[in-house]
Amino acid sequence: MKIQVNTDHTIEGREPLIKTVETIVEEGLSRFSNRITRVEIHLSDVSAGGTADDKACVIEVRPNGLDPVVTTDKSDSVHKAVRSATHKMVSLLGSTFGKLSTRTDQ
Repeated sequence: MKIQVNTDHTIEGREPLIKTVETIVEEGLSRFSNRITRVEIHLSDVSAGGTADDKACVIEVRPNGLDPVVTTDKSDSVHKAVRSATHKMVSLLGSTFGKLSTRTDQ
């Protein structure tokens, strides 16, 4: 599973932030790692200022042989947005792969 982190010009894409984001996502999606080819994370500051819930995280996952799936979240910090978007992705992938296994079991 390859992970790529992208930031807009308002988020400092320094190595510690990227490593932390990669770790959060990798740990969160670990149970699906053999079924995922690529994960792209896009971080941005929606208002480019100090308003509440202005940090956005978009996670796009490319499962093997399936169309990409996307989750998003906004929060007052990048870390919270990443954690929440990852949690949503875990639920989405669990549902997606669960439906596939139900189809193949029939």
